[in-house]
Amino acid sequence: MDEHGFTRRGALARLGGLAAVALGVEAWQGDAEAGAGPAAVAAGLVTCVLTPEQTEGPYYVANEHVRRNITEGRPGRPLMLHATVVSASSCKAIKGAAVDIWHADASGTYSGVLGNTGTFMRGIQKTNAKGLALFQTVYPGWYQGRTVHIHVKVHIGGNVVHTGQLYFPDTLTDAVYLKAPYSSRPARDTRNANDSVYRNGGSKSMLSLHKSGSGYVASIMMGVQRS
Repeated sequence: MDEHGFTRRGALARLGGLAAVALGVEAWQGDAEAGAGPAAVAAGLVTCVLTPEQTEGPYYVANEHVRRNITEGRPGRPLMLHATVVSASSCKAIKGAAVDIWHADASGTYSGVLGNTGTFMRGIQKTNAKGLALFQTVYPGWYQGRTVHIHVKVHIGGNVVHTGQLYFPDTLTDAVYLKAPYSSRPARDTRNANDSVYRNGGSKSMLSLHKSGSGYVASIMMGVQRS
């Protein structure tokens, strides 16, 4: 399937406050850690929202390095990605899931494809007991025809249980792109609203971001079916 297609195998839960009704993210995670996820779901206090999966795109490369820092020294605004994986049926954290991400660097270039060497902006991390995987990267650049995004796959027990894409608020991207190295490029040609992939479920996988030092911390909570 090409970069602008999508499937509906189901799978990504809302992040942060969008995923937790009344309790908030910390309470949702705490509930999951305490093993009370199903009870909270039954009580209507926690809601796991399934949304359509999205295409993996043409730039996936299998068997990437297991590592937290995926920058390989490439320039860009620092970005720490916090990806939490939970069961979509119980909202309980899933330990040991392999979260696989890849995205363009600040210049809009992917490694390992189209004649580009290297493995920059690609990596895998296992989730901890709280279902959390951490990545140290940079704010992605743009390329023609797509809004700014990060690709993600979640593997459990050797099986792919989710394929999706993570998105950034346009207003924040506009601010980030005013400074080097992003400012050396022309204005991007595609925003969230007119991106064909984003329009099919992208709002359910919008990252929650906050400033941290010279960069940002991005958070997402993904609800998956274990098989």
